[in-house]
Amino acid sequence: MKAEQITIPRYLKIAVDLSARIASGDIAEGERLKGRSVLSTEYNVSPETIRRAVSILADKKVVQIALGSGIVISSKENAIQFLKNFKDDETAEKLRGKLSHSIEKRNSIDMEITSMVKQIIDLYKFKRSDLITPVEVALPRNSHVIGRSIGELEIWHNTGATIIGVIQDKKIIISPGPYYEFTQGDRVLIVGDENVVKRFHSFLNNVE
Repeated sequence: MKAEQITIPRYLKIAVDLSARIASGDIAEGERLKGRSVLSTEYNVSPETIRRAVSILADKKVVQIALGSGIVISSKENAIQFLKNFKDDETAEKLRGKLSHSIEKRNSIDMEITSMVKQIIDLYKFKRSDLITPVEVALPRNSHVIGRSIGELEIWHNTGATIIGVIQDKKIIISPGPYYEFTQGDRVLIVGDENVVKRFHSFLNNVE
């Protein structure tokens, strides 16, 4: 799924453009802005769109709307601040969009991993009668294996157990490999007979 496109309203783009012209000095403080009808022709939009753009600038005290005087530029500094705030808001909105997309992608991957692990376990249970059903073993709190890799610990050499997966909260890592480092709270899926399971438990608790 693609991240949603962020569309900036036309009136807001016009407000930003006018602020940029004021901030650059193209339109000076105290100068009267062109009439709405002239601006609507210049920007090729309706007078209502110009009215909304000017209203934003008036709210931000960039311009002042006065009867008989029209639209007068009141603050270059406020125009600069408006531009800065707009860029910050736009960046934040883009980041929120990217974050939402990343979360959706991660959730999709997690669901796919969970499904694959279930298939692997089902395969061991029902398709390979010569193998033992995978056993889930929780790491003891403060076990000596935490922070160390499967390869470094030589799990198979020391216990005979084959690790087919590691469960972290709701996340499942399939065939973690020799470089995987155990973390607090891991639940390990191993394959082996009863003696292997006992040796694995003893190893986790550092019992000779």
